[in-house]
Amino acid sequence: DIENLNITFMNRRGKLLSVPLTSVAQVVRGTGVSDIRRKDYKRVITITADAQGRLANDVLSDVQTKLAGFPMPDGYNFTFAGEQQEQADAAEFLGRALLITIFLIFLLMVSEFNSIKVPFVIMISVLLSLIGVLLGLLITGEPFGVIMTGVGVIALAGIVVKNAIVLLDFAKQKIQQGMPLDDALLEAGRTRLRPVVLTAVSTILGVVPLATGVDIDWRNFALVIGAESSDFWRGLGIAIISGLAVSTFLTLVVIPTLYSLLEDWQHAIAARFRRLTGRKERDVATSTEP
Repeated sequence: DIENLNITFMNRRGKLLSVPLTSVAQVVRGTGVSDIRRKDYKRVITITADAQGRLANDVLSDVQTKLAGFPMPDGYNFTFAGEQQEQADAAEFLGRALLITIFLIFLLMVSEFNSIKVPFVIMISVLLSLIGVLLGLLITGEPFGVIMTGVGVIALAGIVVKNAIVLLDFAKQKIQQGMPLDDALLEAGRTRLRPVVLTAVSTILGVVPLATGVDIDWRNFALVIGAESSDFWRGLGIAIISGLAVSTFLTLVVIPTLYSLLEDWQHAIAARFRRLTGRKERDVATSTEP
């Protein structure tokens, strides 16, 4: 059928002509690609595989090991795209979002407390929450999902600081009323213990359905355990629950202790600076005597 095709064209005089295909070409059988795909003006071939229940990072590690030192012909190279590239882009974006979030929170607290020392101590609670996130993932065996776990870490940056703000703000009020530093911190811990614990517990209970996959079937009015979206939201729920639980406990202990140490160091440095300044003044006064 192909050999019997005619080619119709118009010559230079404007006359339509028709000639058999076999008069200008030879039909042969061969192999070829069904389509040609390009990316960034380069021809590419995409290779995919089924992970069969394995994590993509584990499969990628095996592939990288197999391809290490593989001799590629001139003009050819291979890159790892797909989920690996999406995770790298997501990690870069969430990293910038976390830095911007921390900076904005710090800037807001500086304007509120009119100090850099107090916001610096409060931001330590964000690092403490990361300890809880890692512990929660280790205990549950949940992998660190770049997207959902990263979003959970960013959400924790705005949640966990409120406990330290409530604690240190009350302590500063007591210090302004004339109470000694250590006594003010102890009083703040006793007075603010219940609201700090209640707010943390209420937040944790609100996120438990995300971590456990508990949902409500509103059509049948039934409780569903292991909802279809539970795998997607579990990383976010575990990150918030474990991070908030550990940071709440550590905030009540570490934050007052660190604030007290910074106050002591500040007074010690100021006293030493005054002593050094006083010695220099005495030396100058002695040298100017007749």
